[in-house]
Amino acid sequence: MDATTDKEPLVQEQIYEALCVLGEAEPEEILHSCDEYLRQHDKLAYPHRVIILKAMETVVRNNIDLLDKSTAKDVIWEWQQAASNVLVAVGQRFINKVMEEVLTKFQPGILPHYFVLQTFANLSVSNGE
Repeated sequence: MDATTDKEPLVQEQIYEALCVLGEAEPEEILHSCDEYLRQHDKLAYPHRVIILKAMETVVRNNIDLLDKSTAKDVIWEWQQAASNVLVAVGQRFINKVMEEVLTKFQPGILPHYFVLQTFANLSVSNGE
């Protein structure tokens, strides 16, 4: 997964595809490996983090019926946390665009998802002056 930091888009695409292929054979193993990698590399730049998150999303979508309930719950929480972190990182440069997107998640009369609120909070902290 260290190769995700390669600047060459073709290499990044190959890493994504390799993770997806491995995820077809061993979805829980790949999801846990990706999760562990993201935890160990919490300073990984957001474009590289996105590659791993996209692979995780694809593995989950393609194998949802095969996943153990506890794995799915843990992975979804971690995936949402990582996605929130990506939005916060992007928001340090493009705050208006990120806020515009996150605001679409607010619906009248419906409580917003936990991670929407957490993302707003982290955006305000990271962009406070």
